[in-house]
Amino acid sequence: MKKYVNAKEVLPESLIKEIQKYVKGQHIYIPQTERKDWGTSTGIRDEMEQRNEDITRKYHGGLTIAELAAIFNLSEERIRGIIYERQSD
Repeated sequence: MKKYVNAKEVLPESLIKEIQKYVKGQHIYIPQTERKDWGTSTGIRDEMEQRNEDITRKYHGGLTIAELAAIFNLSEERIRGIIYERQSD
């Protein structure tokens, strides 16, 4: 659940008046100026990179695409995509 903040609590009166020239009584969203890349704040990006390295290593170690799909609970198509993607890097 998102928590909304009253503009009067965080913005100077002059800025509120300027914004009201464009938007009156509506909710507006002000995005952050700097966004982090997907997955960097949660660590999921690093986890997926490790997983993909593991998949590639095991594939080159002799496991089949079907075996990798079962081990990593992914489709064979996704396993192929990971392997081919990493070969082109």
